Amino acid sequence: MTQLKLTDFKVLTFDVYGTLIDWETGVLSALAPSLPTDHTFSRRHLLEVYHKHEAAQQALTPSMPYNELLATIHPLILSDLSVPSPADSSAATTFGNSIGTWPAFSDTVAALHTLSKHYKLVILSNVDRNSFSKTNAGPLSGIPFDLILTAQDIGSYKPSPANFTYMLSQVADKFSVSREGVLQTAQSQFHDHYPARDAGIRSCWIERPGAVMGNLEEGVDVVADWRFGTLGEMAEAVEREVAER
Repeated sequence: MTQLKLTDFKVLTFDVYGTLIDWETGVLSALAPSLPTDHTFSRRHLLEVYHKHEAAQQALTPSMPYNELLATIHPLILSDLSVPSPADSSAATTFGNSIGTWPAFSDTVAALHTLSKHYKLVILSNVDRNSFSKTNAGPLSGIPFDLILTAQDIGSYKPSPANFTYMLSQVADKFSVSREGVLQTAQSQFHDHYPARDAGIRSCWIERPGAVMGNLEEGVDVVADWRFGTLGEMAEAVEREVAER
């Protein structure tokens, strides 16, 4: 049996926040003004509380735009931490609107430019269109994405199977590429790798050392056909395969 290579695929479908954008740093920075300056919460605890409320709200209101969803869970996060919510709603709104300011990982932009020489680049993100447009105009400025699919377009959030079904139909329609030509490229096992596997889609895990959100409990099987610490490492592996042809 011939072993698959990264260069056997035609389309890379990307998660954004956590894979291309440093989601965890962005969330913590945006949450910081609402926390006591002398708080002793660990990074892991803050992220686990955030992720719990985010996932629950996404399941409860799958059609709610992501920036509004973040504003909705802001007081829930604070309540869970036993931190009083601000008297007005402006802090929650600011938290929700922070998405476009979250920074890219240092390797992301160069890696995407490299990968764009060999693949169609498709966004499959749990975000609203306006927030992603701010990211694409800011931290990911100049990246030539070939197709952008957001949770707002689809009406549900990953890990819903509907998001992957929608993506496959769009990729087939616009690029004439079938499931076998698509490689889901993402950090989150919860949001991306498990549902991609269930949809019959191969995946590449961008592990992002130290990442908390979207990873599984210790002892649970990791799902991925390839595994790299950063997107930059994946891009280097692709270039090596191309050179060896």
